[in-house]
Amino acid sequence: MFGEIGVLLAFIGVGLIIFSRVRQLPFTRTGWAVLGAGALIAAVGSALVVIPAGQAGVVFSALRGVRPTTLGEGIHFVTPAVDSVIPYDVRLQELTLSRIGEDGRGADESIQARSKEGLGITADVTVQFRVKREEAALLHKELGPNYITTVIRPQVRSKVRDGVGQFNAADLISTQRAALEGQITQSLREVFERNHLELVGVLLRELRIPESVAKAIEEKQTAEQQVAVERNRLQQANIAAQRKVVEARAESDAAIARAEGESRALSLRGKALKENPEIIQLTVAEKLSPGIQTVMLPSDGNFLMDVGSLTRARSSQP
Repeated sequence: MFGEIGVLLAFIGVGLIIFSRVRQLPFTRTGWAVLGAGALIAAVGSALVVIPAGQAGVVFSALRGVRPTTLGEGIHFVTPAVDSVIPYDVRLQELTLSRIGEDGRGADESIQARSKEGLGITADVTVQFRVKREEAALLHKELGPNYITTVIRPQVRSKVRDGVGQFNAADLISTQRAALEGQITQSLREVFERNHLELVGVLLRELRIPESVAKAIEEKQTAEQQVAVERNRLQQANIAAQRKVVEARAESDAAIARAEGESRALSLRGKALKENPEIIQLTVAEKLSPGIQTVMLPSDGNFLMDVGSLTRARSSQP
């Protein structure tokens, strides 16, 4: 900017000098003064370089080539007529490879790839990246300003094709889309690092397969889902049957335990009756009406039983 102003003033000074000599006017000194000021401003302006926000300046010296130091934002001094500054954008950039112009007027840059089983898949991809500010001089020296055309675009196409080839088509359009995106990101990050670029992200905008193949995959997935539903129902039925078996076994064990308990109780009762026969008489007496004091029991010989004495005898026992 300052250089342009200086050149303009120099031209004005030259014009004043010529005009004064032709018209013989006293403006010659003024012309020389304007010419000198313009030359001075142009010289100073050519030594001043302003790097805008979001850019980095790579200095190329006619004597020493590309300088390793990158100029940051702001005003910088360079050697006039020796150094030139090449600006590089270090802000976030995007490269999209997709179908452009659905009406057919735009170029189709989508990536054609093949899945693991050989099916054709079309991918639309957006890559976000930026130039590393501190390595902009190396980028300019090794790749130049056309790094997007020479490195980024072909590498994105290559890594996407390689990634798609590792997966089946059915998996890519269902469950493995994120895995493919991660694999492409990892592969591209290594390439970008080697070329002084920072990869920010890879976005798979769309994955397209032939309609006939998509229909076949959909039918297969529907069938697999139905099989899974039936398998789940069978498992639930097996679980219910096992539960009934466990419940029946528990009921059987409980019945056996009750029977064993009753058998043991009867055995103990029989043993007690055998050792104490008078318990039978006492039990019979307790069952009879309290008003009956004497009963006749059948036996080998008839005899009378005094119920009152039995009752009193039981009451007197400690």
